[in-house]
Amino acid sequence: MGSSGAVKLACVMVICMVVAVPASVEAAITCGQVTSSLSPCLNYLKSGGPVPPGCCSGIKNLNSAAQTTADRQTACKCLKSLSGSIPGINYGLASGLPGKCGVSVPYKISPSTDCSKVT
Repeated sequence: MGSSGAVKLACVMVICMVVAVPASVEAAITCGQVTSSLSPCLNYLKSGGPVPPGCCSGIKNLNSAAQTTADRQTACKCLKSLSGSIPGINYGLASGLPGKCGVSVPYKISPSTDCSKVT
């Protein structure tokens, strides 16, 4: 009987660990998410013109996914890294893009933004 209780306790502990793990990693933003969300915006960011609908939906999805300070700082760092790796981006267009899509971003999209100060 004693070993049966130990098995039940072990099963309960495993279930608790499985249930607890997704909650702690669920909201983390990755650079992959940032890149895929903003890829429809690249042509606009280089040459202007009308903002593609997929671009605005990507910005809105990314903004709603970035709920914590850590998520917003990660998104900011990813944006800086992404913008630095793509030649020809017009930063004036980039900084105005959230407003054109009806989204308020708590920092300026610019290579000079200090992402550690984003809250």
